[in-house]
Amino acid sequence: MKIAFVTPWYGAGIPGGMESETRRTAAHLKSAGFQVEILTTCIRDFYANWDRNYYRPGLSIENGLSVRRFPVKATDRRSFQWANWRLEQRQRISEPEERDFVEEMLKCPQLFDHIADHCQQTFYFFIPYLFATTIIGAQICPQRSAIIPCLHEEGYAYLDTLKEVFAHSRALILHSQAELAQVEKLFGSNEQQLRRVIGEGVDTDFEADADRFRTKYGLSGPFMLVVGRRDRGKNTPLLLHYWKRYVHENATDVKTVLIGPGEVSLDEELDNSVVNLAYVSAQDKYDAYAAATFLCQPSVNESFSLVIMESWLTKTPVLVNGRCAVTREHCRRSNGGLYFTTYPEFSAAVDYLFAEKSTRRKMGEKGRQYVLANYQWPAVIEKYGQLIGEMTDAG
Repeated sequence: MKIAFVTPWYGAGIPGGMESETRRTAAHLKSAGFQVEILTTCIRDFYANWDRNYYRPGLSIENGLSVRRFPVKATDRRSFQWANWRLEQRQRISEPEERDFVEEMLKCPQLFDHIADHCQQTFYFFIPYLFATTIIGAQICPQRSAIIPCLHEEGYAYLDTLKEVFAHSRALILHSQAELAQVEKLFGSNEQQLRRVIGEGVDTDFEADADRFRTKYGLSGPFMLVVGRRDRGKNTPLLLHYWKRYVHENATDVKTVLIGPGEVSLDEELDNSVVNLAYVSAQDKYDAYAAATFLCQPSVNESFSLVIMESWLTKTPVLVNGRCAVTREHCRRSNGGLYFTTYPEFSAAVDYLFAEKSTRRKMGEKGRQYVLANYQWPAVIEKYGQLIGEMTDAG
């Protein structure tokens, strides 16, 4: 039985947590002996025009994996953008608007025809929940479909269409107990469905050199590190607002280092306290974790957060947004970090993390133990294998 990961875009150089998880999970399943294929569109990435074909359609082999791309067709961007804007504002939309949102998001009929034509020979793993590749694709062969939703609290999660999609899929693969709780809150319980909290595999064999990072980028003092996409959805504006206030109130020379894709607008008052590195190599990123005083993950839209796990592997503690149930759960279970929900809590936590070296070390060590105990690849792939076995037994 073939396993196909269905995702809106795919490529070795595409940044993003979902994109990285797809590549790495598929590769590890293939290494474990499973027959794995990627089904995707010809769209370049999240930031590209979603009705423009960047890649050539057809089958290719990329880093040892079979990747089958299908062309997209032109869409009504105005209808999609209107519905999308309202969902971003957490507004309810009508049934016709919801239909426009899904149908005009991206159109890839050849992909859906391929899924229908190969139902009897394939188990489909759709990631993430939000895109038409999942919303439409998972309804074609629901008993052979598993969704890796990457779900979090946001307006999109309340689409009525999702109730049908989630209800009839054979399996749901969750990253945390908090994500499972969110699924049950939105879609209720379903004893006939396979719901498994598997988490995500984390590469643990990298090396990190703090001195190398500091020397390369001219950093000598303590700094807070932020890694990931820089935009409103990841709470970058809120973090920069908090950091500007913190620096102003404390007259301090500590810095924030930003790493990741996306444009960010820095106030002149932040010029001396923010180091904006944008894209760096994977090795530089690992070295940055080791060099940082602590990592801050301000996003509330997380279903796992790989950057937290990578930071903990270098024994660097984390500070997360307490409004994100998933990252708060990680901190509570590991004792590897703190969380904030208001500026006074943020300020107090930052003060504490900069000042308490001994406690930072203990928190970082506990975080590393947590990752090694729960998210190493062999254990994660074993859980995938067990789920695939259950899906096979169910026919």
